[in-house]
Amino acid sequence: QLVESGGGSVQAGGSLRLSCEAPGYTFSSCVGWFRQAPGKKREEIATIDIDGSIIYSPSVKGRFTISRDVAKKTLYLQMNNLKPEDTAQYYCAASRFEASNCYEFTQSDFWGQGTQVTVS
Repeated sequence: QLVESGGGSVQAGGSLRLSCEAPGYTFSSCVGWFRQAPGKKREEIATIDIDGSIIYSPSVKGRFTISRDVAKKTLYLQMNNLKPEDTAQYYCAASRFEASNCYEFTQSDFWGQGTQVTVS
């Protein structure tokens, strides 16, 4: 089970830090953050592969930072210089396979319940 926290409302240019606790997960596979705005498709915004390599969506690169604390079994997303277009429900996700490289996640993978980020 994945549990996100840290969402909220912030003015443009502000910052938020999202956390995703995964007490039953080993972080031995791909993990990532996604978001979905009303009326839009879900967007993959950042992933960490099993070798630690990171990929960001062009829409957030340079502003967002994904990280993980394996000992705490927590995934983070530091979001700086937030823009109104960042407004969305944010989800963390983890691969359902052990020791798996990143791939296109589906609903069969592990997902959190989401946390709302609103930028005005």
